[in-house]
Amino acid sequence: MLRFLLVAAILLLGALARADDFRQIDYGRKLVEENCSRCHAVTSTDKSSHPDAPPFRTLSERYPIEDLAEALAEGISTGHPEMPEFVAAPEQVDAIIAYIRSINP
Repeated sequence: MLRFLLVAAILLLGALARADDFRQIDYGRKLVEENCSRCHAVTSTDKSSHPDAPPFRTLSERYPIEDLAEALAEGISTGHPEMPEFVAAPEQVDAIIAYIRSINP
């Protein structure tokens, strides 16, 4: 019985962790849709409306995704000339990175 309870607890913790991952990814998706989708393709299939704005699904081809965390936290002020400065709070950075990882091949 103890072994069964232990296995059940481990499975429950795993399910809760996956649910947290999905919530974080969904939060990141909402953030990039609200702040970036005017110019950037932010899904796994859409096209960027701005010619100088790379699709988020290809960012891993240009940069290690982890390196984007610092830029997001300090404020991205480079990119295409019309890009507004965007500064993200730590929990937003984590969510955006999680979302970008989820759509990168």
